[in-house]
Amino acid sequence: MLVPAGLALGVEDFSTARHFFYTALLGTALAVMIGLARGARPEETTGRADLLALLSLFAAFLVLPLLLAVPFAESLPNTHFINAYVEMVSSFTTTGMTFFDDPRRLNAPLHLWRAQVAWMGGFMIWVCAAAVMAPLSLGGFEITAAGRDETTTRMARFQRAGVMRRVIRGAIQLGPIYVGLTFALCVLLLIAGDRPLVALMHAMATMSTSGISPVGGPSHSGSGVLGEVFIALFLLFALSRVAFSSDTVTARIGLHKDPEFRVGLSLVAVVPLLLFLRHWIGAFDVQAADDLGLGFGALWGAVFTVLSFLTTTGWESQQWQTAQDWSGLTTPGMVLMGLSMIGGGVATTAGGVKLLRVYTLYLQGRREMDRLVHPSSVSGSGITGRRIRRHGAFQAWVFFMLFAIVLASSMTLLALFGINFEEATVLSVAALANAGQLTVTGGAEPVALLELSSAAKLTLCAVMIMGRLELLAILALFNPDLWRD
Repeated sequence: MLVPAGLALGVEDFSTARHFFYTALLGTALAVMIGLARGARPEETTGRADLLALLSLFAAFLVLPLLLAVPFAESLPNTHFINAYVEMVSSFTTTGMTFFDDPRRLNAPLHLWRAQVAWMGGFMIWVCAAAVMAPLSLGGFEITAAGRDETTTRMARFQRAGVMRRVIRGAIQLGPIYVGLTFALCVLLLIAGDRPLVALMHAMATMSTSGISPVGGPSHSGSGVLGEVFIALFLLFALSRVAFSSDTVTARIGLHKDPEFRVGLSLVAVVPLLLFLRHWIGAFDVQAADDLGLGFGALWGAVFTVLSFLTTTGWESQQWQTAQDWSGLTTPGMVLMGLSMIGGGVATTAGGVKLLRVYTLYLQGRREMDRLVHPSSVSGSGITGRRIRRHGAFQAWVFFMLFAIVLASSMTLLALFGINFEEATVLSVAALANAGQLTVTGGAEPVALLELSSAAKLTLCAVMIMGRLELLAILALFNPDLWRD
C-alpha cells in the first residue's frame, strides 16, 4: 500500500495517500499480532499441515480483500464497500473483472493499486503451486502424479521441509524471476512509447494475466503494435511453468518437449488462421481481399488476441478491429470464451481448465480410437505416459465435469437474480475462467457490472475464488480422510 501512497503524494492527492498509509499501518499491526500469537507454535510437517496451508490460501482469497478494499473504498467515497470488495477479489484472483467501466473515474493511485494487487496475487499463485498444490497432487499436478504411493520419495522430501519453509524457499527462488520479468517488460514498453504508469501497469497485468489497464488495454496505449509484440512474448510464460521454473514434477522436461507449451502454440497458430480465412473470405464480398496491409494487420490482431484470451489476460489487439473493418464481419465472442475456458498452463497465473488437462483427454481419445482398430494393442511411452493416459484422463474428466457443474450452477443463480441468459453465461465463464475481460468482449454488448445486485456480485466473488483455487483443491478441504495425520 505504500507504493500507491507514494504515488498519491507525488501527484499531491494527500487524501488518497492518507487512506493507503493508514490502512498499511493497520494491516502491519494485524500481521504482527497474528505472528506473535502463532510464533510459539511449532511448525507441523505432516500431511495435515498441507491441508491447513490450502485452507489458509482459500481464506486469503476470501478475507484479505476486505483489508485491501478499505483504502480503495475510502478514496472513492461515491461507491459502496461491496463494489470495492468485489473489485479486490477480482484483482487478487487475477480475474481483472472491473466494476468501474470508465477508467477516468479512478485516479492514478487506485489504478496502480488494482494492478499491484493482481500482481501480488499472481506471485502468490506461482509460489503456492509448488509449495502447497504440488505436494497434495492438486491444481493440475494430479494429472502426472497418480497418488502418494507413486510419489512417496518426493512427498516425504516436501513434507520434511514444512509448508512455511517451502513457501519461503519458493518465494526466494521465484521472486527475482517475477520481479525481473516485470521490470524487463516495463522497460520495453517504455521504449515502445508507453507512459511510465501505463507501462508499469501493463507489465504487471501481463505477468499476472489479469488484463488490468488504466487505458483499456494495449490497443489504447502509445506503444502500438511493437508493444503488443513485447507483451505477446511475455505471455508465453503463462502457457507452461517450464518456461520460467523447474521446481515441480511437471516442469522437469525441456520446453520443446512440454505438451502444454506445444498445445498452446498450436492453438495460437491454428485459431488465428481460421479467423483470418473467415475474414479473408468475407473480404471478397466487400472487394477488399487485395488489401495486403489490412490482411497482415488482421492476422496479427488475431494472433495477439487469441494468445491473450488463451492465457486469460483478455486484451484485444488494436488490429483486432482491423479484421472486422477489412471483411465487414464481426468475430463471435464464443471463440474468445472457448479459448479462456481452455486456459493456460498448470501452476501459472493463467486460469481456465488448463492445457495439460486438455492434452490428457486428447491422448485418451486418441488411445481409444487406436483400440478400435487394434483391440489387443498395448500403449507405450513408459510409466509416465501410461499414468497420464489412465489416471490422468480420469482426473481430467472429473475436473471437466466439476467445471461444467459449477458453470451451470453459477448461470442458474445469476438467472435467479434477474440476469438474462447471455449475460449470465458471459459472467459465469469470465469468473470461473478468471478472464474478466470477457464481460466486455464476450457478448454482443459489454455487461453493466455496477448495475448487478449485491447477491449477484457476491456470487461472482465465490465463482472467481473457485476458479482461482480450482475445484478439486476446494473439494479436498471437505475430505475427512485427508485431515487425519
